[in-house]
This record gives sequence, structure tokens and C-alpha cells, in this order.
Amino acid sequence: MSRVLAVRLDSDGDVLLTGPALRALAATADRLDLLVSPAGRAAGELLPGVDAVLVFDAPWSGYAPPPVDAAAVRALVADLAAGRYDRAVVFTSFHQSPLPMALLARLAGIPFVAATSVDYPGSLLDVRHRRPAGHEVEAALDLARAAGGALPAGDDGRLAVRGPLPDVAHLVPAGPYVVLHPGASVPSRAPAPAHAARIAAALRAAGWPVLLTGGPGERDLAAAVARTADDLAPATGAGAVPEADAAGAPLHDLAGRTSLAELAAVLAGAACVVVGNTGPAHLAAAVGTPVVSLFSPVVPAERWAPYGVAVALLGDQAAPCRGSRARECPVPGHPCLTGVAPSAVVDAVRSLAPHALGVPA
Repeated sequence: MSRVLAVRLDSDGDVLLTGPALRALAATADRLDLLVSPAGRAAGELLPGVDAVLVFDAPWSGYAPPPVDAAAVRALVADLAAGRYDRAVVFTSFHQSPLPMALLARLAGIPFVAATSVDYPGSLLDVRHRRPAGHEVEAALDLARAAGGALPAGDDGRLAVRGPLPDVAHLVPAGPYVVLHPGASVPSRAPAPAHAARIAAALRAAGWPVLLTGGPGERDLAAAVARTADDLAPATGAGAVPEADAAGAPLHDLAGRTSLAELAAVLAGAACVVVGNTGPAHLAAAVGTPVVSLFSPVVPAERWAPYGVAVALLGDQAAPCRGSRARECPVPGHPCLTGVAPSAVVDAVRSLAPHALGVPA
């Protein structure tokens, strides 16, 4: 019986991007287990092909990594040894090292370890993969193939989640709606709150019911965006929908009210999702919903843009912050995103969902 351990110690969005590679490994194994960080657990549990999700809070990864815990490390090694894995495949982003995890896999007795590494791995890796140019999804798939994986016939290599998703009819309007996700795990990759509110107001004025989404830690942000959007007078003139009343279309605040699976269902029912370069952009892609991507160029769009769905990429990709990987915007005013006019977002939504409101594109 072939047993494979895949590792992706990052956030939900990164785990979702690894989904096609995991399906390629699962197709060539009898069992595939996935080791994730606490921040990636919910996404791991949504991925097809994964038999079990293991969790480890790695001291070398994440936004706020924990201190080294020798007992936790020993417990992980013991758990991996008990798993009797034949192969381990360590997935990382282009700027991360897989070698700490590769060492633990070796200590657990895993005989074959593969990873992408620019650093000399010594005896830690059996396959030292070199990252090809292109999207993170494609790079992960390339590593999976190098480690013996192959997508099954009929698998198009796009992002996907397990079905069926939860019933969220009690959370969403009966008709077409747009989701606006104003937050991000890294602040530099999200629109400014006031800008998000102007976008929400413009969408409502154009006739779109707007659902604000966010995690439990983003309730205050979403509430502030909703209040400001309500205070803004709806735009009129070109692009407005005659049926929109003086207050504009409805706005619903769902921040902190959904699990990741429920959020996936909300996104699946949307005509379009407006979001920065953060996890819900990839979740929207995984359920096949078009994305208006407010993309801050602190990381390259060619690697991190929503994958496999219709995308309108907005934001100044030549801004001074380009490629900086900055967590906080280093340029006053966050111009790469605040320079995107709300009307441009409305136009992008209309281009991706031209018939949803019955209004010509």
C-alpha cells in the first residue's frame, strides 16, 4: 500500500493553490495525508483527494511563527513515523525553504523526500526540484510530477473543493449578488477600508446587492466598510440600474458568520467576487466564480493571481512597491489600489457577469 505525505505549512489560500498537485499525488497513491499549519487546516479539509489532515504549527513558517517547541517537534516526528509513509512531498512558496521539514521527514524514517529547493539539500532530498516559471499552481504540479504524481484522465488541473457545499440560502439574496471581501491576511494586499466602502457604494448604486465577507478577526473592518458605504450617496447616471431605489441595492455583512466551507458556498453563488490578493480570491477560483482582483503588486500577479477562472486584474502592477513582499504598504496612500476608481470595479463586474442583472454590458 503506497502512502504519501504532502506538506504545505502556509495559509488557506496557499493550501488551496496546492490542490491540483495533491490530486496528482493522490492518483498515484493508496493514501494521501496532508500536513498543514493551523491557518491552513480548514482549506486542507476542503480538498479532494486528501484522506487525512495533520496539523503542525511550524516555527519557521507563517505570519507570526511560534517559538521552537522541542516536545511538539518530537511528537510530530513520532506521528510521521507511525504513518509509515513511502514518500513525502514538501510544497513551499518560491521564497521559502523546505529543508527544516525535510529533516523532520528524514528523522521520521520516510525513505523518499521531494521538494523545490534553491539551497543545497545535502542528503535531505531525493528530488531537488527547480521551480519553473509561471503560476504557483503550475509550479506545485511540476513538483508533484517530479515526485511521481500524475493528474488522472479528465482532471483539468484547476482549483477545486469537495462537494456538496453547505446550504447557505439563509445567508444570501434570492437573486444575483456580488461578494466584496475587503480584508486580507497581509494588509498591503487589501484595499483601504474607505476605498472598499466606495466600491461597495458604487456596486449598490449600479443595482448589485453586495455581500461583505471576512473572517472572525475582520468583523470590525466589515462593519466599518458597511457604515461608510451606507453614508455614501449612491452614484447616478451612466451605469445605474433603474430598479435601484434611492438607497441603492441591499448590503449584507457576513463577516465572521461563515465557516470556510460556508464561505465557499457563498462565493459559489455569487455573480462575481471583488477581492484583494488573499485566500478568498483562490477560494472563489476553486468554486468557479469570476474574480475582480484588486491586486497589489507586492507579489507578482503571474504567480499569485486567481487561477483557472475569468479574472479582471486591477491595480497598478508597476507601482513602487512591486515585488517588495511588504506586509504594510510602503508607499503613502496605498496608490496601487486606491488609484482604481470604483466605477472601474463596476465596469469589471459587469464585464465578467454581463447578464446577471439583465443589464447590457
